[in-house]
Amino acid sequence: MELNRGDDVKQLVHDAVSAGTDALAAAGGYGTQAIVATAAAERALPYAGIPAGTRNHFALDLGLDREDPSRCLDALDAGVELRVDLGFIGGRPFVNNASFGAYAAVVQSSAYRDGKTRTTLDLLPELLADQQGSRLVAKTGMLTVNGPQAVLVSNNVYGMGDIAGLGRRARLDRGRLGVLTVTVSSAVAAVRLLAGTRSRGLIRAAGLEVVVDADTPQIPVGVDGEALLLDTPVRCTIRPSSLRVRVPRDRPGVPDPKPIMNWTRLVQIALTVPPSPLGEPAAEQG
Repeated sequence: MELNRGDDVKQLVHDAVSAGTDALAAAGGYGTQAIVATAAAERALPYAGIPAGTRNHFALDLGLDREDPSRCLDALDAGVELRVDLGFIGGRPFVNNASFGAYAAVVQSSAYRDGKTRTTLDLLPELLADQQGSRLVAKTGMLTVNGPQAVLVSNNVYGMGDIAGLGRRARLDRGRLGVLTVTVSSAVAAVRLLAGTRSRGLIRAAGLEVVVDADTPQIPVGVDGEALLLDTPVRCTIRPSSLRVRVPRDRPGVPDPKPIMNWTRLVQIALTVPPSPLGEPAAEQG
């Protein structure tokens, strides 16, 4: 099926499955990918993604070739199947992330779809410094963050890349939600945070469940790039190994399975990060 602007992708996929489809594949950006992957997960069907959009995080983290999407077709006849996790927000699945506060405001921008990272860099400093909108409270495990201007909840944990580009996820089968909160006092502090010259105000954590509450009955939320308005509190969970993904056997973006261990860094972490109580994942705060 060829999709055109304005098509109801959910309805088209539903009709295809009702007609007896026993596998799904989609070529497009991560918004389209998320819709089709969600339909596949709901029906336990295998799914193959062919990246054709910009900054397709899901394809990137699966190691797919985003420069030559045609190579992904190998997944259909000579591929292997992976089991990956899905995040859920209010019962709705997501493959990448759910964003709140300033992040959600960026997603709602008309320029976001055409240039995600550029739009984020342009808009995020001012949005972070502007204290308008709902006052958020983010909770996971024993960690509570009061009044962050931005919250990002991801299906598995993003690496330590910049908070605008979001880096990548090394694994999609760890069964943990990633959490990132940003709290700054000025636009200057926001610019420094985006530039990576300071980490104060940035908290990273991981958990099985994240609850984002607010002082308003509803808040804007960006779910895999789609702008929504959800009732508070908003509950995010993760369902391990719930998506069957077909991928080519050879994928250019798969990291070396045996990375060189940085023992010096490991010792520094062990000496500086206190153990978490009751086995809860530790939050990282600058």
